[in-house]
Amino acid sequence: MTTTRLGLGRGSALRCRGWRQEGILRMLENTLANAERPEDLVVYGGVGKAARDWPSLHAIVAALRELGDEDTLIVQSGRPVAVFRTFSHAPRVLVANANLVPRAATPERFAELRDAGLTMHGQYTAGCWAYIGGQGIVQGTYETFGACARESFGGSLAGRIVLTAGLGGMGQAQAPAVSMNRGVALICDVDPAKIQRRAHYIDVVAADLDDAWRRCRAAAERREPLVVALVANAADVAEGLLDRGVLPDVATDQTSAHDLLGGYVPSGPDVAAAAELRTRDPGEYRRRATQTLARHVRALLHMQERGVVVFEYGNDLRRAALEAGVADAFAIPGFVPAYVRPSFAVGRGPFRWVCLSGEVTDRDLLDDTARRLFADDDRLQRWLAEAPARIPTEGLPARICWLGHGARARMALEINRLVRDGAVCAPVAITRDHLDAGSCCYPTRETEGMPDGSDEIADWPYLNAMLGVAGGADLVAIHQNAGIIGGSCSAGMTVICDGSALTDERIIRCFEADPGIGVVRHATAGVPQAIDYLARSGIRVPSVALPHRPEEGTE
Repeated sequence: MTTTRLGLGRGSALRCRGWRQEGILRMLENTLANAERPEDLVVYGGVGKAARDWPSLHAIVAALRELGDEDTLIVQSGRPVAVFRTFSHAPRVLVANANLVPRAATPERFAELRDAGLTMHGQYTAGCWAYIGGQGIVQGTYETFGACARESFGGSLAGRIVLTAGLGGMGQAQAPAVSMNRGVALICDVDPAKIQRRAHYIDVVAADLDDAWRRCRAAAERREPLVVALVANAADVAEGLLDRGVLPDVATDQTSAHDLLGGYVPSGPDVAAAAELRTRDPGEYRRRATQTLARHVRALLHMQERGVVVFEYGNDLRRAALEAGVADAFAIPGFVPAYVRPSFAVGRGPFRWVCLSGEVTDRDLLDDTARRLFADDDRLQRWLAEAPARIPTEGLPARICWLGHGARARMALEINRLVRDGAVCAPVAITRDHLDAGSCCYPTRETEGMPDGSDEIADWPYLNAMLGVAGGADLVAIHQNAGIIGGSCSAGMTVICDGSALTDERIIRCFEADPGIGVVRHATAGVPQAIDYLARSGIRVPSVALPHRPEEGTE
């Protein structure tokens, strides 16, 4: 089997029949250029892959190179299966990853099907080739910790210590996010290699827990931001702080709790010994991992009882703990209902652009464009002031900017105009995370605690995906899993801004509908901010779709 790395296309030369195909190919290459284990095609989250296997990957690349302007490539769980004749304004690629019928959607059955070579995990941006490295989640994490600061600490984390764990593809974002909010981060990870890989985000690696706490406490007293990393298990660190009688101000976690066999590491063995145990005795490994996770969550609950702000950061830690016997695990709130839902309610979410030229100057111009277009968006202005110096370029130059309904189409049209005018060196891809206003159903994360009880209603991601197809996105994907088979489904989309008039039309349709369905999803669920915004959004909604809101003073 061939297991060579892909290259990463840059510049203005085409290898495909058009820029829409070339842009998708470069996004695939960029996803793997930023992957955690590119030799295994694993991008992030321990299991999220860009293709099912190496032969499938090479077949995808070959198909993209030959794809015509009225062709659509079909990719089934990381394997290309067909090319059909469609329309010039239709998607060039349609992707479906890890989708099982509900009765079979269990981790055990999925593992059997995966091991039989029939499916793969796509996570969110791995399987639809929209991953841009650590930056892809940094602004969302920055916004989350910023909301936490506004909610609990007067708007800043200055002088506050945040305890967390996990420095993988997603968890790495916690370091710059806390620091950019002026806080002190104590981040533990059992893998020294991951800490080394994230060295650009870390200020110091502590010798032990006592050393780590001294450094954190001193920085907090000076009200200076600092990121301290510690090679240690999250459960051991949380219990160790409780035993010492010292507490952080905030505690969360981004270990791979969604995968107790392939991702989460139990207390005791180092990474090498854990890998050996995982292979030799998977049952024992899972038993130890479950025990460790339960200890970790109990420690977080004890911290919460003592006044620490604790929240789950979307890794399904609470569900796993509940299954391990921690009955009150869900006393810990999730980060979306706690901090992110007001943004989702107005369609604000993880909009991102990728400069296919590979030129940093293109990204700089687009940063300036966003500053100019959204001068009244204080949160965005603060992000764009910090990001160029704090966020390294990983693969193709990219920028994530949380933009809302209306703003996304405005920015995308301006990007397409700059491509058309030759102001940038090559076309630009626009995409997003699946963690967005209307593109995910995940009852313990994005859709947790919806006012009308519709947490488990999964129609919305499918409607989102169909709108992406109808609007002419270049790639549309439907995923199940996000690492938790049977627990979520989501949709992704990518548009290649090639400067054409057709793309202007596609942009207007795609970036009106993509965040717009998120506004509608939240308004129909009774989220007040969404209902209020809907009235001025221009989105047409049949009145029967909205919940009844009694007039003030009436019953």
